[in-house]
Amino acid sequence: MRIYLPATSSLLHVLLESGSCGVPPLTAFAVTPGLREWYVDDDVEELEYAAMSEAARASLRLIDADAQAAARRVVVALDAEAVTVRDDLDRGVVRLDEPVALARVAAVHADTPDAEATVRAAAASVVAADLGDAEAQDRVDDADGYELAWYASQEIGQLLATM
Repeated sequence: MRIYLPATSSLLHVLLESGSCGVPPLTAFAVTPGLREWYVDDDVEELEYAAMSEAARASLRLIDADAQAAARRVVVALDAEAVTVRDDLDRGVVRLDEPVALARVAAVHADTPDAEATVRAAAASVVAADLGDAEAQDRVDDADGYELAWYASQEIGQLLATM
């Protein structure tokens, strides 16, 4: 199953240096029955984009919690087998029951440098947005206006050099 793991630059450093990262269970996103029902679209690419977008939003929470992380949303796309669907938590949520191995990473999606100021403001606002603050939600939505760039797993080192 293709899953989308919310991440930060800090997690990418660990992944690149050690070849794996994460202590299971890890929360990620995928095309689940709940996501299909919510999105009402049969186009697999559109559904995967929706799952990746949910992971990008979750990345904001990780950035907010990690003072060392670059102000850029990061999503690691990988193929995994040890996955439990958790649509009861939120649409598209899955739990990954194994560490992320670099060998299983299909791609990394990340913001480009021009998004940093917006992402920084969104990360600082994400908790307030979760609690219903409309102005904070606007800042979080502003980050969604930036498309994530695609990087092959072999390009992670080059990506990190720009962060």
